Amino acid sequence: MEPSNETTVSEFLLLEVTQDAELQPVLFSLFLSMYLVTVLGNLLILLAVISDSHLHTPMYLFLSNLSLTDICLSTATVPKMLANIRTRSQSITYAGCLTQMCFVLISASLESFLLAVMAYDRYVAICHPLRYAVVMNPRLCGLLVSLSLSVCSADALLHSLMVLRLSFCADVEISLFFCEVVQVVKLACSDTLVNTLLIYFATCILGGIPLSGIIFSYTRIASSILKMPSSGRKYKAFSTCGSHLSVVSLFYGTGLGVYISSAVSDSSRRTAVASVMYMVVTPVLNPFIYSLRNRDMKGALRKLIGRIPSLL
Repeated sequence: MEPSNETTVSEFLLLEVTQDAELQPVLFSLFLSMYLVTVLGNLLILLAVISDSHLHTPMYLFLSNLSLTDICLSTATVPKMLANIRTRSQSITYAGCLTQMCFVLISASLESFLLAVMAYDRYVAICHPLRYAVVMNPRLCGLLVSLSLSVCSADALLHSLMVLRLSFCADVEISLFFCEVVQVVKLACSDTLVNTLLIYFATCILGGIPLSGIIFSYTRIASSILKMPSSGRKYKAFSTCGSHLSVVSLFYGTGLGVYISSAVSDSSRRTAVASVMYMVVTPVLNPFIYSLRNRDMKGALRKLIGRIPSLL
């Protein structure tokens, strides 16, 4: 690549949501509503867990952290997308792009780890109920959350530093609504071999290990449930895992959809639609999944909502 083809990049261009001027207000209202529901729904779960002493258990501790992660993931991407729709400008500054990329990496990988930790929590509760209080003690729960956050933050920081060493060409159009590390690296003019290897390595470790842990946990859970003599106990055991399995399927299903569509399809629009499902739809559905399928959570939310008028 000739040096004359390289330039100092001050901004990137994100994919336009729609080129139809009449459709833009509709999409703006839709995405704004979904974002507000995401923040409000996950915030209510977070407050319900904090305010209700009956929910001060490992499962709800992890759930509150998952809700906080969903808020961060949506906040890292949706407000900028809304601003671009409103101003009809697709630009994002270089520093803003790297910042967004960093927070997306932290939030997405942390959600993967939290889902794995929640699967382990269900495994211990169902397969080793008598040892549950000893194994899932507050110290271990805090260590698991802290370690997950530290690993994800270090990975995001490393990716960001590796992007800083790259030089970019005049073509700075990203094929998504937000800055994503793979798409940013694709725009570089300089050698990206180290970045590409790091991306594959991090994906295998930060994606493969949590997913393997989830599969292992639910394999053992299924085996333990099938051995239970009582159908009532089987139903209760399955019901405690239903919400988590739904969230896992939604998270990994939409996440795989983004990368499969980008790998097998030349259409940036299809990839972008899949990314909206991953970044916007999944966080907005998680509060409904956990609140509608969980009796304790529904009870805590009723108490919390009932207390709001008196607080006002």
